[in-house]
Amino acid sequence: MKKNLIIALLFTVSVLFMVSCGDKYKYESVPNDPLNTRIYTLDNGMKVYLSVNKDKPRIQTYIGVRVGGKNDPSETTGLAHYLEHLLFKGTKHFGTTDYAAEEPFLNQIEALYETYRQTDDMAERKAIYAQIDSISQLAAAIAIPNEYDKLMSAIGAQGTNAFTSYDVTAYEEDIPANEIENWAMIQADRFKNPVLRLFHTELETVYEEYNRSLTSDGRKVREAMFNGLYPHHPYGKQTVLGSQEHLKNPSITNIKNFLETYYVPNNMAVCMAGDFDPDKVIEIIDKYFGDMQRKDVPELKTDAETPISSPVVKEVVGLEAENITIAFRTPGANTKDAVMLELIDYILTNGKAGLIDLNLNQKQKMLRAGSYAMNNADYGALVLYGTPKAGQTLDEAKELLLGQLDVLKKGEFDEKLLAAVINNFKLNQYYQMQEPSYAARVQLNAFVYNINWEDEVNKVDYQSKLTKQDIVDFCNKSFNDNYVVVYKKQGAPSDEKIDKPSLTPIPTNRNSESQFLADIKAREVTPIEPVFVDYSKDLDKLKAKNDIEVLYKQNTTNPLFSMYYVFEMGNKNDKALGTAFQYLNYLGTSTKTAEEIKSELYDLACSFGVNSTSDRVYVYISGLSENFDKAMALLEDRLADAQVDMEAYKNLSMNVLKSRMDAKANQSANFQRLMVYTQWGPKSPVTNILSEKELNSMNPQVLVDKIKSLKEYQHTIMYYGPLAQDELLDKLNKNHAVADQLKAVPEAVKFVEQETKEPKVYVANYDAKQILMAAMHKGGKYDASIEPVRQLYNEYFGGGMNSIVFQEMREARALAYTAWAGYSSPSDPEYSYYLSTYIGTQTDKMTDATDAFNEILNNLPQSEKAFDIAKENIITRIRTERVLREDILWSYMNAKKWNRTEDTRKAVFEKVPTLTLGDVTKFQEEYIKNKPLTYSILGNTKDINMGALNKIGKVTMLKQDEIFGY
Repeated sequence: MKKNLIIALLFTVSVLFMVSCGDKYKYESVPNDPLNTRIYTLDNGMKVYLSVNKDKPRIQTYIGVRVGGKNDPSETTGLAHYLEHLLFKGTKHFGTTDYAAEEPFLNQIEALYETYRQTDDMAERKAIYAQIDSISQLAAAIAIPNEYDKLMSAIGAQGTNAFTSYDVTAYEEDIPANEIENWAMIQADRFKNPVLRLFHTELETVYEEYNRSLTSDGRKVREAMFNGLYPHHPYGKQTVLGSQEHLKNPSITNIKNFLETYYVPNNMAVCMAGDFDPDKVIEIIDKYFGDMQRKDVPELKTDAETPISSPVVKEVVGLEAENITIAFRTPGANTKDAVMLELIDYILTNGKAGLIDLNLNQKQKMLRAGSYAMNNADYGALVLYGTPKAGQTLDEAKELLLGQLDVLKKGEFDEKLLAAVINNFKLNQYYQMQEPSYAARVQLNAFVYNINWEDEVNKVDYQSKLTKQDIVDFCNKSFNDNYVVVYKKQGAPSDEKIDKPSLTPIPTNRNSESQFLADIKAREVTPIEPVFVDYSKDLDKLKAKNDIEVLYKQNTTNPLFSMYYVFEMGNKNDKALGTAFQYLNYLGTSTKTAEEIKSELYDLACSFGVNSTSDRVYVYISGLSENFDKAMALLEDRLADAQVDMEAYKNLSMNVLKSRMDAKANQSANFQRLMVYTQWGPKSPVTNILSEKELNSMNPQVLVDKIKSLKEYQHTIMYYGPLAQDELLDKLNKNHAVADQLKAVPEAVKFVEQETKEPKVYVANYDAKQILMAAMHKGGKYDASIEPVRQLYNEYFGGGMNSIVFQEMREARALAYTAWAGYSSPSDPEYSYYLSTYIGTQTDKMTDATDAFNEILNNLPQSEKAFDIAKENIITRIRTERVLREDILWSYMNAKKWNRTEDTRKAVFEKVPTLTLGDVTKFQEEYIKNKPLTYSILGNTKDINMGALNKIGKVTMLKQDEIFGY
């Protein structure tokens, strides 16, 4: 949720301590920093942020470069982003078998691209590209695609990724705690000796990313908003992905110049949070990064933005539902205004008791509405957004959103809300401190936005001193008619995609290995011993009144608690449950309104809710343990005393129907429903919902009765928190309202999975620049004996960037931006295994993509080296995984569902080391090879080659009403 991703800023008068670490390394730290961050500066200017968290033997890392899309030359936009992709291609030492032999070919390719981009004649361009493709084959014969990812897999890294925004390019890894030196060695070589190889296939991947963006209405709104807010700044004048024209005319030379200009140590930071000794880590980082040479970084020169004096109106058109966005330009992240804006944002929208939450969403005046504070280095924005309900115009929605700003400006809000926001900020700090990924990301943001760490640490203290009058004054000064409004309307998009070039697939060379990789694999590290959940020791099983099982785990580290009532029934047992729990959100009791309940909970820094899946109902409560009693009383009272509100139900039913119609305009929703149809047919768990007729004729008292009847059914209670066992049981026995005799849950509707005995193709229309395509085959029921080899097959074949699927479909053939495949386990004992594949690609690549996927599915490429890395990655992952806190209770609940008595990872850990590539091949031959597949294809049917699909299997065209079931 966006509120958990807010960039933390603050301003206060405090002391930044300088501490000596031995004779060589000094670091800065801040008193009372909950993350205990040390900030070092190497002699070459590189920043190093270190924060220790011993919860699990892993470390979240980011290497950030303070450069992004805003730094792209205006004549070659998209350059920073493309460079990010290319820095996965290796160096002079890895990613190649012989760089000396490869280099001349790379130089020729670079020169040809310079000629290509300066040539206008299409025939000449085609001829030059053919030369590029031909020489690229010679270079690729020497290259080792994706060896970077093999290196990361070899050391047990997870979450290998990178991202580029306007202000930063960052490279992320989650590594085992015993692989710090190997990680540093690889990363230092990556940035000191990069080689921009495999250029034309990766360019096609960037094309795919661009083409995918054309379907995103959110992208269009964001670009229009930025253009209106920042017309004189690169934020508004160009995009991170770059223009179509520039992507068609790339320059390796320009990218190299960009790399040499900005990828210098005094413009970079290493951010790490996790299980390590900081004194040792800083020595390692200095050892490998300390010899990078600093250079002066050019200052970005832009024209200052002029004040917006009247509303700037923008309009974009796309297939998705209409919506409205209103944005006010604000100063950059490293300002006091940004700190104030975060507070204002939460007063407007905090998901519970903000002005927009209660005045618009709770009262159902719009289908949905919200706000967010956007922080960039040079400018920010306060953004209001919303989707109108049925019959409501975008202008009406706009006025409702602006009306909440008027409430702020007039000071028509209770000062208690300000105090509650601060309390919830403090609550969120406890949650965020638990995860190293949060700490590392905050470090990265502080570096990118030049935020002093003492300001970061003391942010909430600064915000707590701001008064209601401060907020009112700020809003009156900042928010008037100086906004940009973007009307997102429905209609056919006019964007043109970048067409598929003539590209010869490059060799994968998956059996090749650089000496660099061999050396990394040969380096010995002290192994980390795995820790498995022991269900007899790691949690307690208690009994509350009426023989209710209570799963208990004490929290001894902070004042947070969570408690769940879990009912083994859901929408399959009663299709009205989902609607009933949606309705509950708008209901008060005989003594409190719904708004009062939400405000009171927010004041307590607690949350509760009720929701249902197809087979379970979850009633939950969480927050600060000191307020457990009051929060539980509110929960129990609301469940027992919910009062019918006819107007709320009328609005709810209208909004449910509007949401369903909006879903039909969404590409992802269409594809998800198409895949569900492929698996289940016309009657499935997702179609088991109240029809329009049933919604309109429903007596809402029936829904309230269903809520109140929960107390009659058997359930399990899960508790994680500071309360002792006897305290918890005493509170449950006194306050948890249940029937004297609990009933078994009602019988569930049975849904039948469709057989896949012959090839079939289901096609649905969606007017997009790409097709989304999946294929599946239904396997057998759960079999514990195949789990180790199944997981190893998935890791080897379809796991990550080092997998066969990624190498073949994206790296070698450039047929997709995203591709995945695997043999997935059942979600429930009554369901089946599925062979599943997915690919998102251009329509004109469909046939090639299908043929390539079938080839590797049926004829598993063999590579002992790739297999060994896949095996070691699974083993290392299990060694360093830790099931913590309330996840221990969920692990037990899942084990109980399957009648397991021990952590399943134990069997996998013991068996995988004994498996061979032959075992995986045997598995593939038995469960994968030549199995008839059922395809789901979503795209513009006018562009799809139906003749090619008819050769695959029987083609069935499906209408939207069929796949959605309404």
